[in-house]
Amino acid sequence: MRTSEIAELAQVHPNTVRLYEEWQFISPVPRKANGYRDYSELHLKQMKIARLAFRQEFIQSNLRKKATRIVQLSGRKEFKGSLQAAESYLVYLQTEYNYSLEAIETVEQLLKNKPITFKTYSHQSVAAKLQLTEETLRNWERNGLFSVERNTQNRRIYTERDLQKLLIIRTLRSAHFSITSIAHLFHEMENTKGNTDIMHTLLSPKFTTEFFHVTDDLINQLKIAMKDVKSIITILKELQ
Repeated sequence: MRTSEIAELAQVHPNTVRLYEEWQFISPVPRKANGYRDYSELHLKQMKIARLAFRQEFIQSNLRKKATRIVQLSGRKEFKGSLQAAESYLVYLQTEYNYSLEAIETVEQLLKNKPITFKTYSHQSVAAKLQLTEETLRNWERNGLFSVERNTQNRRIYTERDLQKLLIIRTLRSAHFSITSIAHLFHEMENTKGNTDIMHTLLSPKFTTEFFHVTDDLINQLKIAMKDVKSIITILKELQ
């Protein structure tokens, strides 16, 4: 196939095909005697893998790294490694999807004023429960996204309410909200309500409307991304 032909089949601009070759997202392309590139079915499948991997605009840096790893391994014809990376990426997306559903359920419970337990959590256990690094939590705290009580040993003690807020922050971060944007949203709600109680903030109509809009969009994009990765896995299995 010529460049224009594979571009049409992959539904991209011919320049994109050349860029993918330059970036090694597809295998080296042989040339004919007249100097024209001669693409094969393998290159077309590698193009499709790249297009599926990068189709979602919501992809953040950590997700983009995982997607890029799949594509780079495919471009080097390391299909077994690429398949493993794709399967790992699918698990990661499923985890993000489950956290988003949990965050929605949490806000719905807050709206219904359901009682909570008085259980407390350590800094380490909260990080593990939310699959975040402890440094990420400290960074959010330093940037004013939340505050937490400390015991007599100066160790952070998280309540159920703290955990609920952190789950919501985690979801907003997954939806590509910056730390500054989240802090501004919280502070705006607190100023509007005239107090700093987190429940007043989280239950304000403006916040819940924004939150449900964001999470609905995030969940839809995650569903599409998971479907795309499953398609990638199918192609990679064919290439092994």
